[in-house]
Amino acid sequence: MGNGDTRVRGLAARAGGWSARHRWAAVGIWVLFVVLAMGLGSAAGTVEVKESEQLSGETSRAAAISEAAGIEEPAGETVLVQAKGAGLKATDADFRAAVDAVVKAVEGTGEVTGVTSPYDTDTISEDGRSALVQFDMRGAADTAGERVEPVLEAVEEVQKDHSSVRIEEIGGASMMKTFDDAFGDDFQQAEYSAVPVALGILLVAFGALVAALVPVLLAITAIVATMGLMAIVSHVQPMDETASSVMLLVGLAVGVDYCLFYLRREREERAAGRDSETALRIAAATSGRAIIVSGVTVCVAMAGMLFTGLATFEAMGLASLMVVAVAMVGSVTVLPAVLSLLGSRVEKGRIPFLHPDKRRGRNGGAGKGGAGNGESRLWTAVLRVVLAKPAVALVVSAGVLLAVAAPALGMKTQNLTLDQEFGDSLPIVATYDRVNEAFPGGSDPAEVVVSAKDINAPEVKAALADFREQAVSSGASRGPVDVKVHDAQNIAFVYVPLVGGSDLDRAEKSLGIIRDEVRPATLGTVEGVEAPVTGQVAGSADFNDQLVGSVAPVFAFVVVFAFVLMLLSFRSLTIAITSIVLNLLSVGAAYGILVAVFQHGWGASLVGAEGVGAIITWLPLFLFVILFGLSMDYHVFVVSRIREARLRGLTTRDAIQHGVVTTAGVVTSAAVIMVAVFAIFGTLSMQSMKQMGVGLAAAVLIDATIIRGVLLPAVMALLGERNWYFPRWLNRLPDLTHDESPEPASAPQPPPAVEGEKVGV
Repeated sequence: MGNGDTRVRGLAARAGGWSARHRWAAVGIWVLFVVLAMGLGSAAGTVEVKESEQLSGETSRAAAISEAAGIEEPAGETVLVQAKGAGLKATDADFRAAVDAVVKAVEGTGEVTGVTSPYDTDTISEDGRSALVQFDMRGAADTAGERVEPVLEAVEEVQKDHSSVRIEEIGGASMMKTFDDAFGDDFQQAEYSAVPVALGILLVAFGALVAALVPVLLAITAIVATMGLMAIVSHVQPMDETASSVMLLVGLAVGVDYCLFYLRREREERAAGRDSETALRIAAATSGRAIIVSGVTVCVAMAGMLFTGLATFEAMGLASLMVVAVAMVGSVTVLPAVLSLLGSRVEKGRIPFLHPDKRRGRNGGAGKGGAGNGESRLWTAVLRVVLAKPAVALVVSAGVLLAVAAPALGMKTQNLTLDQEFGDSLPIVATYDRVNEAFPGGSDPAEVVVSAKDINAPEVKAALADFREQAVSSGASRGPVDVKVHDAQNIAFVYVPLVGGSDLDRAEKSLGIIRDEVRPATLGTVEGVEAPVTGQVAGSADFNDQLVGSVAPVFAFVVVFAFVLMLLSFRSLTIAITSIVLNLLSVGAAYGILVAVFQHGWGASLVGAEGVGAIITWLPLFLFVILFGLSMDYHVFVVSRIREARLRGLTTRDAIQHGVVTTAGVVTSAAVIMVAVFAIFGTLSMQSMKQMGVGLAAAVLIDATIIRGVLLPAVMALLGERNWYFPRWLNRLPDLTHDESPEPASAPQPPPAVEGEKVGV
């Protein structure tokens, strides 16, 4: 079959054809779009998510009350003064001298306000060996870390003069500074290193500098455009830094993948003997269409985050959705124009020994059993075994994945405490542990925001006094329970150290007593009084409850819409069902690895992590949405190639062989890029980032190898012609398929379809 006309239809084919014919216009429109999006975004500015919108439940209500009253709580700081030996007590002269020196030193900096002595507030531990000097930083809480340095230096000077006691500072400002100093550049370095890593892998995959640069440049322009769009959209849906980081990760992954799919198919067609124009048309009709199906499916998956009711998740979902949409549009519009402009020059900058022509010969068919043009010898060998005994391959691979997923049944989620998040990598973590040991809950007390018509009314004062007394007598707190009243706003803040401290399980039980027993019996008896409970422990509990409640709607939305899209795109009920099942199996295996490594600590040292006893609250739902979307990249690409071969007349078994081995190279390259980018985040010091990086990397690796290379072909081989089953009563549904290209020019003619075979597409 020569280079004759190839009849194609569909959005991707028409877009690619127009771009190839009007290549300078297509490139110009794309550049204009990127510049306008970035310019308008910069002019509009970004609206950040408010604290009250980031939270949920009572914690959200508490933040809303404070914001409405115009009260911005300052960053609180605490200095722990603790005897080093067993003999020294807080009542001794040396100890008192150290406390007085701390009070004088921090006041002398001029950066603090409201300094209190432990002898006035009774913040002395039960054993009498520890005491807390407490104060607030002047100015805004979110910038206090920039002003705390003089205070930290003053405390260090006091320590030098009092060797008999340990003097350490901890609080919102000091932790902010410590984290910024230790990890401030961590995320930026990870994000910046992702691009050269992706470029290096593409150089190996393509063996040519120009071919490797094209996907990276298109992904970067898609990310830049989305940054501008995020700023504009933030006036409707506020954004935050987390959304930007997730957008960059997802944008780089899908942007490079989509270009990789397109470019590899165009190169393959030219290698098969087609001219550049025909090769580009075929790539537009096949890989271009797979990109659109995959992109829409990923967008639907990302949209699932909008059902959580949490502003941070909604921002991440919207940002991810936008960057995928932009990358998808760019891949099927400006990419064909760029390839048309480059022509054979896309092979410029060949790297010796890396170019595919050096790694495998150009010749060879694409028919049954071959490892010819575009086909992987490794996966040809694997497929030969899988297709010879598909039932065995199915049982073994599915059994392995189910075994890997099994630990997920015992998954425990919670917000990680400071010591869980950072281990012993920072000195301030040891301070945090010492404060919690001496004053359980003292470093992260529950905070009750009491709002009343008249905060100084006798009944309100009596209720506050009762609350303080019962908080301790109930066993939920060991005290002291502090009250800070804002007369003008008729609001009081009550600080309750919870029994349990950094042990969140015990602390949440104490929180339950405060919310369900103490509050109703005291503050709840006064009409017009509102008293939501907030704080780290309350925030973790409320966030967990909100996520648990949103799992069902998010799960249903993503699965149902992905099923419908696959059904319409492949006109096969069987393909749609198997797609969902395989993706769920991939996600389950990722969950199992997370629980095994980070909750139980099995093999944690191999990835530089440690078992912290829990998975951070937001990660399971986040992983489900991200992985379910990204898994569709490979699935759509592989199944599209199988379906294409089946429509050309190959038997289902031969179509599976051809589809898997011809896509193995591009899927492997795409997976290696994703794994490498995600693994970078697994190298960060924060356990939550390690969990995200390892979870994503492991899932993508499993998906691109066991799922697509073994389980998918085994299932399809067993199903045979039932793969294309499409009930007649579904024929009324829209047809989103297209007319695929004919077989590559250099390949032998396929055998005719078996009489009576049903190709339900």
